Amino acid sequence: MNPSQSSMLILQETCTDVAGSLVIYAPVDIPAMHVVMNGGDSAYVALLPSGFAILPDGSNPHTRTPSPNSKPSVEGSLLTVAFQILVSSLPTARLTVESVETVSNLISCTVQKIKAALNCKT
Repeated sequence: MNPSQSSMLILQETCTDVAGSLVIYAPVDIPAMHVVMNGGDSAYVALLPSGFAILPDGSNPHTRTPSPNSKPSVEGSLLTVAFQILVSSLPTARLTVESVETVSNLISCTVQKIKAALNCKT
């Protein structure tokens, strides 16, 4: 391996159907993947999956009975984002203000990028 290249791969699974859409991904160490691909035990590969789900919010006007004076509603979506992040491998480690800010920024940035990709206005 070239030292200037990353030693991580991203495993990703996606699913979309009428119930919603899921994107689940996890960084995986390349040497660990080589061991598994050569018949090694996958139980020793550290996986911290993260991802997001986009689900309909139930406001679809075709799925409920509108009142006579109601305006048609705009169908919306619910976004759920989940991360698993190893901040420290020490069992006695404590969260720092910096690590909380980093995670908060990661969540905010991820949500903004998802909204931009979906061309959301709000």
